[in-house]
Amino acid sequence: MTRAHFFSLDGIDGAGKSTQCQLLADWLRALGHKVIECVDPGGTEVGAILRTLLLGHRGHMNITCEALLFMASRAQLVAEVIRPALDAGSIVIADRFLLANVVYQGYGSGLDRDRLYDLARFATGGLEPDLTFVLDLPPDQALKRRKLMPDRLESRGSDFHERVCAGFRTEAKLRPDRIVLVDASQSAALIQERIRREVTRVLDANPRP
Repeated sequence: MTRAHFFSLDGIDGAGKSTQCQLLADWLRALGHKVIECVDPGGTEVGAILRTLLLGHRGHMNITCEALLFMASRAQLVAEVIRPALDAGSIVIADRFLLANVVYQGYGSGLDRDRLYDLARFATGGLEPDLTFVLDLPPDQALKRRKLMPDRLESRGSDFHERVCAGFRTEAKLRPDRIVLVDASQSAALIQERIRREVTRVLDANPRP
């Protein structure tokens, strides 16, 4: 039996990922689907510890160490939450997944893109989302939307966030079968409408038995 469906949402902080994840999950549940939501990094006891370290630590952290800690959290999330949910026939919605590593530590911080993809696939056992939605928003607009104190990654300079945005756009061009770029300057309703159209396309093309 083919596995259930897996979607992730990504983009720079402030683009509206969490809101769109919740709207998508609510809509799918209203259609009768069983939905599991998760956040990366995090989502497990181990992941919560790593998330605190990755986003809250204010001392120096080597960028390779940073990338590997993200991978470790994801490996635990896949083993403990995502694969069991897919095996049970649920739809999984992740707030970030492996693309974030490629963009933040690759395009943003200079690590090799291909090696990051290799490491990410090793961490997940080759599991990738059916689609990743990238909420595309200029860094200056995203900054205005943030309401909480910036975390360790959010605190980096504007040049870093510009590289991250450019990285998301580049990856969307390189992998159009897996990554959907969505204009996040629109209203939440219009963004969700676009996401639902793409999700419907995937569900209709690959119906569950």
